[in-house]
Amino acid sequence: MGQIISYFSHATLLTALLMLCACATGAAPGKDAVVGAQEVRSTEIAFAEAMSDRDFNAFVSHLSGDAVFFDEQNIQRGAAAVAAAWKPFFVGSRAPFSWVPDHVEVLGSGDLALSTGPVIVNDKVVGRFNSIWRLEAPHTWHIVFDKGEPVCGCAGK
Repeated sequence: MGQIISYFSHATLLTALLMLCACATGAAPGKDAVVGAQEVRSTEIAFAEAMSDRDFNAFVSHLSGDAVFFDEQNIQRGAAAVAAAWKPFFVGSRAPFSWVPDHVEVLGSGDLALSTGPVIVNDKVVGRFNSIWRLEAPHTWHIVFDKGEPVCGCAGK
């Protein structure tokens, strides 16, 4: 019986050590990543405010020159193509939708980030956005990839 307990104790200890090693190799976010996450969150909010403020030029200023925006039907490659595709969303006095980041992650290197969150129409969540941001100059993040996904009404299927 003592050998069995000893075996399980060793197995438990080994498992715990392996888990600690796995955590240790996924480096904790450095200062650059923490600062980057704050900057990306603020930049994403400003990007969304450009839509709500109906400020197309501010919207375009957040695009990387080689930005790629896509959904299930279309892909726009480059800032000019993205701007042209999004220009119709700026017609009218009221934004057709809004978004807000609810999660931001930055690489430990501090130069690439993901922001994601709900897309809202008439106070109802209709989708989620996923945006990749790249640090292109000190404290200057531009969106490189953006993909929206509709909310799945398939719970329980």
